[in-house]
Amino acid sequence: MISGYTDLLSRQSAALAKMHLQWFAAEDEGRTEDPTEYKIRKAREEGNVAKSPEVSSAVVLLAAVIILAFFAPYYVRTLRAMMIFFLERSGEASNFLEQELFTAFLQYFVRLTLPIFIACLVAAVFSNVIQFGFLFSVKPITPDLNKLVPNLSRFVQRTILSTEALVNLSKSIFKVAIISVIAYLNIRSEFGRLVSMIHMPFVQAAGTVCALAFRIILESAVFLLVLSFFDFLFQKHLYLESLKMTRQETIEERKTHEGDPMVRMRIRQRMREIMSQNLRRAVPEATVVITNPTHYAVALAYEPGVMAAPVVTAKGEDEIAFAIRRLARENGVPVVENKPLARALYADVEIGDIVPDNYLNAVVTVLGQVYNWDEENARLLKKQAG
Repeated sequence: MISGYTDLLSRQSAALAKMHLQWFAAEDEGRTEDPTEYKIRKAREEGNVAKSPEVSSAVVLLAAVIILAFFAPYYVRTLRAMMIFFLERSGEASNFLEQELFTAFLQYFVRLTLPIFIACLVAAVFSNVIQFGFLFSVKPITPDLNKLVPNLSRFVQRTILSTEALVNLSKSIFKVAIISVIAYLNIRSEFGRLVSMIHMPFVQAAGTVCALAFRIILESAVFLLVLSFFDFLFQKHLYLESLKMTRQETIEERKTHEGDPMVRMRIRQRMREIMSQNLRRAVPEATVVITNPTHYAVALAYEPGVMAAPVVTAKGEDEIAFAIRRLARENGVPVVENKPLARALYADVEIGDIVPDNYLNAVVTVLGQVYNWDEENARLLKKQAG
């Protein structure tokens, strides 16, 4: 029987291995574009997030095992008291006794299950929070009449003829195999003690069996927790695949939430034209251009006796900085390299603003180098700015 079952599994695995995984990829449906932030956010609001049931089940199982380990003496005492209570009353019969037994049953039931129930509840919430954060949505439990008559072909494709189905089958077989190996190794290591239990007192024999069972469950829980990490990565991949969009969907969504791409392109083009016109007017009238030298450029204008302090007339980075330098050279405006000053003026001073006092000394030094100002002119500029 075992050999026949093994042959059946091998034939199914061979048949599944012949299937090309791309048969059921999102690209085959024309969905080649990565999901937008809006679609991911909308899916999350509807409760559709990347999560793995394996993570929740593994964390819950591990929490239950840990609680059993810490509360083992409590459970032994409670079970002992429960057995004594019911055995003492097993020979009695009365209506009052039936009520007493029912009440006692509820009390012992709560005492035995409450610690594990609380631990499993906390573990279940925690395992979901670490996967997708805090999220509350009633969408997944909202009745949907369309689900009463599902698309049969799509259902079969997803549950039987898909990458997810293949992985789930392989995962289940792998889990059973590994847990069987864990149980076999533990039982083999304790085989001598198990055989000698016939000569042990009942309490000692029961303790031996419980300790062995606990070790098997604990090691299995740790293994399932490790496996769940890889399953979460796989589920996240499937989640992103399910949210992929067609190129047309991407275009329509951008039109809806960001505006028509053609309109935005024309706006950017117009802004570049306006900026270029402003630069052609401002840079030739500048007194000096301070550069990074390649990434930033800031044009300053200053007229002694007329202006209180130098004013930033143009600034830019990368392509705009290159245009400012080119216009400055074409119009004979001095270009001075001063990396810290160029970065600071670009970051802190807007076009049309005067140079702040904390940068004034550095600007005066640059202007003095360009126009060979004496100390008196520099002193007057500083005084005038103050």
